Amino acid sequence: MSTIQIDRLLDTVIKQNASDLHLTVGRPPTVRMRGHLVELKTKVLEPADTMALMKSISPERAQNEVQEGGGADFGFAYGDAARFRVSIFKCKGNMTLVLRRIPNELLTFEQIGLPTIVQELIRRPRGLFLVTGPTGSGKSTSLASMINHINLTQDHHIITVEDPIEYYHPHKKCIVNQREVGEGADVPSFSEALRRALRQDPDVILVGELRDLETIEAAISASETGHLVFGTLHTNSASSTINRVIDAFPTNQQEQIRVQLSTTLMAVLSQQLMPRIDKPSVVAAYEFMVVTPAVANMIREGKTFRIDSAIQTGKKFGMQLLDDHLWQLYERGVISASDMIDRASDAQGLAEKVHRLGQKIGRTELDTPEEPSSN
Repeated sequence: MSTIQIDRLLDTVIKQNASDLHLTVGRPPTVRMRGHLVELKTKVLEPADTMALMKSISPERAQNEVQEGGGADFGFAYGDAARFRVSIFKCKGNMTLVLRRIPNELLTFEQIGLPTIVQELIRRPRGLFLVTGPTGSGKSTSLASMINHINLTQDHHIITVEDPIEYYHPHKKCIVNQREVGEGADVPSFSEALRRALRQDPDVILVGELRDLETIEAAISASETGHLVFGTLHTNSASSTINRVIDAFPTNQQEQIRVQLSTTLMAVLSQQLMPRIDKPSVVAAYEFMVVTPAVANMIREGKTFRIDSAIQTGKKFGMQLLDDHLWQLYERGVISASDMIDRASDAQGLAEKVHRLGQKIGRTELDTPEEPSSN
């Protein structure tokens, strides 16, 4: 395959509003649309095709990483249309690529439906704000909107630490310095970047991923010492997020971490991206927890099992459980019953509610995208 064909594939991803492009040997190029994988009507890829495609978009650094370690991640801009985050990895000796589309446009809170209280929380001078959810749930988009909001409204120094850099943030009211993590990039590790960031006069620090104990520890310390810190985790609810952070530490440190977390954690936003049935798009379903004095006590005392009921009774603080938001979206005709049940914490409870309304839980068919244009 030539570069013109990677351009055609990327054009198709943008035109079809797909989130990802999969290039793997033995299968035609495949896109992810509204959560589902759909093959494009083009040739089945051979080893020479994926190798040529990899070489056509990969910087030399990434190609060397693939040869030495079997995989690499990087980002690139595709003109003004979009940026792509690329993951290359070897499978059975062949090159495999997954490209995630990152729109150039930064969305507002209203456009992505973020809880309105988020605007107030991110004006605070210090604290830890966690955005969680599975891969592809829109965490980066939500964080980019928050960073952009700060960039437009406050005069701060923002440092982002990402692997790779996804959304680009130009300097507006803020100075925004974005550092890429990786071999031969700006900094070798998240924890190293965080340690150095504290000497760089930051007001706001975004940590792309809290992926190990050292990084989690550094993020908590930074939020304690008077910085607003954003981070992501692959957890599905507020209570499981707190448990994951505490469980990352050795048993003899967990009590101390509970105390630290109860004073530094500001909020947890857990999200899932859902295919809409009212239009060809996606919608984010949120669980949102604000750390009130009552929630702080539960964290300190290790009573995270009580957090769900605190969220349920904390509506006046803008809190909501994921299942409640899923139900609202279903009642408004935005998502299907089957998708709601698939993502719910209490699937049985929501299924019973659907049946009580006399409605059925079925599956919806997806539209097939067009093949890449050949011009």
